[in-house]
Amino acid sequence: MDTLILSKDTVRQIVARVGLNALMDEMIQRLTRAFEQYDPATTQIPARSGFQYTSPNPGLLEWMPVMANDKITIKVVGYHPTNPTRRNLPTIISNISAYDTHTGHWLAVADGTLLTALRTGAASAIATRALASERSNVVGIIGAGAQAVTQLHALSRVMDIEGVIVYDVNPLVSKTFPDRTCFLNLDIALIGKDSLDYLVTSADVLCTCTSIDPGKGPVFRNVNVKPGLHVNAIGSDFAGKVEIPLDLLKRSFVCPDFTEQAMCEGECQQLAREDIGPMLVEVVKHPEKYAHLRGKTTVFDSTGWALEDMVALELFSDYARDMNVGTRLEIESISSDPRDPYRAVRNGHEA
Repeated sequence: MDTLILSKDTVRQIVARVGLNALMDEMIQRLTRAFEQYDPATTQIPARSGFQYTSPNPGLLEWMPVMANDKITIKVVGYHPTNPTRRNLPTIISNISAYDTHTGHWLAVADGTLLTALRTGAASAIATRALASERSNVVGIIGAGAQAVTQLHALSRVMDIEGVIVYDVNPLVSKTFPDRTCFLNLDIALIGKDSLDYLVTSADVLCTCTSIDPGKGPVFRNVNVKPGLHVNAIGSDFAGKVEIPLDLLKRSFVCPDFTEQAMCEGECQQLAREDIGPMLVEVVKHPEKYAHLRGKTTVFDSTGWALEDMVALELFSDYARDMNVGTRLEIESISSDPRDPYRAVRNGHEA
């Protein structure tokens, strides 16, 4: 009755052995298969819940559960936009756990920080492959932090990228982006705020992954974009926090990852229910119904879906078992007499 612990060191070992490209490819493949096989009759995914606060710093801590295949997976994720500047920590810190529904036993827990970034990038790659024009080759990125790295990495696995245009409100963050993505060997152009319209109008695929405060959006003006622009809107995760101009949303096919959640804290909070398209899982399950959208303006409203976290944890757990890495600990007090709660801790001595 032990629990598999996948620490950051274990995750690092897996990445070193498998390689970033192979991991991203498999994440995209497994997530696509999970979308194709998704059945709401057998998989329960409630909207995430948690706490939002403004003191001592703005942030939130939420839990994202999913139950499927005799297993419950729960991610606990913290979002604190001041972390990078004030503490030199990632904006998003998380862990993902799995539990056995037969017994309640804690099966595994993993560092979720890298896994969240990978699965978020993979989801955008799947949406881009399903909705963007096959001729798309220029990527625009607004917000050059950690999420931008895995967004670009994932897109590079599903499209032929000829150019990348990047803007961040912090010039120092923009400046380091080419170094952080040098393994992709892509042509990256950094622009200032005065050229933000140029970025938006030049992009075939646009990724917005900012930490803009609630009430301060959108992050770019409503301009005449390229016909067939596809947008991966990543940054909205608070009520009142949006990145995309309302006029652009209204003339686009808007595809959320999780409609109920997106209407509370994604770009969909700007729209009426009738203006929102089907979830991405529906588009993936029935590609023939939505093929006509390639070449039209589309928006993937990505707020994060617990099914993606389940897939990410299973991917890394499988590699950990195959490679015999990770730590196994007997965390739970399991007594040989289930009716005696003290037996497991007495070491044979009477209390």
